[in-house]
Amino acid sequence: MKLLLWSWNVNGLRAVLNKDFIRVIEREKPDILGLQETKLQEHQIPEELSALSDYDVYWSHAERKGYSGTALFSGISPISIRYDFGVPEFDHEGRIIIAEYPGFILYNIYFPNGQMSGERLDYKLRFYEQCLIEMEQSRQSGKMVIVTGDYNTAHKPIDLATPKENEKYSGFLPIERAWLDKIVEYGWVDTFRRFNQSPDEYSWWSYRTGARPRNIGWRIDYFFVNSEYSDKVISAGIRQDIMGSDHCPVYLEIAV
Repeated sequence: MKLLLWSWNVNGLRAVLNKDFIRVIEREKPDILGLQETKLQEHQIPEELSALSDYDVYWSHAERKGYSGTALFSGISPISIRYDFGVPEFDHEGRIIIAEYPGFILYNIYFPNGQMSGERLDYKLRFYEQCLIEMEQSRQSGKMVIVTGDYNTAHKPIDLATPKENEKYSGFLPIERAWLDKIVEYGWVDTFRRFNQSPDEYSWWSYRTGARPRNIGWRIDYFFVNSEYSDKVISAGIRQDIMGSDHCPVYLEIAV
C-alpha cells in the first residue's frame, strides 16, 4: 500500500482557510497531513474544517494564545496518539504530535525558533536533543519512524539562498546545523535530498522581504526517516506551487 504524507507550516490555520486550504487538500488528497503553527485554542477550531470529513483530526494547542500549535489530519486510524515528550518544559507549547500506526510511527513537530534570544536558542537546542532521544526510543520498536515538520534550521549551504549572510543568525548557526549532522550520523535520512540534489529548492520565504517571487528562501521543512526503512520511501518533494503561507507543503510517499 502506498501512502502520501504532507507536512505544512500554515502560519495560522484560520488565515490559510481564506486562501483555498480546503480546496487544496480536497484536490491533493494526502493520506496524512501534519500542520504546524496552527495558532489556535480548542474553542477556536474553525467549523469549515468539517468539510474534510475523510480525516480524523488531532490537535495540540499551546497554553499561550495565538501561538505555536500543531494538528494531524489522518485518513487512516492510528493505534495511539501522544502530545508530549513527558518533559514539562517542552510539553506546554503545542509543538508535538506523535502517532503510531500499524506500519510506522509519525512525529509531527513544530521545532522552536531560536531567533528571539539566547534563552530561546538554548531552549531550541534542548528540544532538539530531547527529540533525538524520543526518535531513538521509537526506533527500538522495529518500525519505520518518520519525523516531519518545521525544523527551523537549514542544514547545508545548498538549503538557503544566502548562506554567507546568515551564518551568524539562528536558523543557520553552526550549533543548530550540528544537530542535523548528528541525526544523519545516527542513521536518519533526509528524504528530500535522497532524490534531489538541486539548489534553489526551498520551503520557506520571508514575508517581510517579499522573498518568494525572487525565490530567496530556506529549506527548513523536512521528512526524516530511520535508515533501515529508507527503501520504503518512494518519493519526497516540495510543493512550491502551493500558496497560502510563508511556508509551502513538503511531502513523502511511502510503501507500507
